[in-house]
Amino acid sequence: MGLGNPGPAYAGNRHNAGLWFLRRLCAGHGGEMRAQAKFFGETGAIRIAETEIRLLWPTTFMNLSGRSVAAICNFYRVAPESMLVAYDEIDLEVGDIRFKAGGGHGGHNGLRSIIESLGGQKDFRRLRIGVGHPGHKSLVTDYVLGNPPAQEAEIIENRIDDAIALIPGAMAGDWEEAMRILHTRD
Repeated sequence: MGLGNPGPAYAGNRHNAGLWFLRRLCAGHGGEMRAQAKFFGETGAIRIAETEIRLLWPTTFMNLSGRSVAAICNFYRVAPESMLVAYDEIDLEVGDIRFKAGGGHGGHNGLRSIIESLGGQKDFRRLRIGVGHPGHKSLVTDYVLGNPPAQEAEIIENRIDDAIALIPGAMAGDWEEAMRILHTRD
């Protein structure tokens, strides 16, 4: 799953970093995303290491992402621990990117919605994409709904590419090794 808000006004926003990841992953593996009303979002499928991977971008707006995630998980009987959710993380500096297994929502409304929609289940994997922090909590909304400067956007995209390169190994069962490699790259 790649989290982000729908519409051209939000496309370049920091809050759409999860969607940036999803789109790059999909394109890099020859996939295509299509709107699917029953999943409240866009879906696609790609193959990595002979495994079909279902992709989802909830187009319900960030704060209602769980509606879409629950719909696709219920339809395809996807266990939360089989999911990877990519999202923007203000508690990480621009250029920091981390895989994580489980945990809470950390104040992220997209994650909060997913956890609530999955009945409190938190045991899904995450890709935390650092977008930096504006310095004060009162500035967070405008900050994440703003576009990063071109240099920061390029850093984020390059780090997303680093994560994408590790997905095949993580899928093959080398999650810990993928985490180690990603977390030690500068």
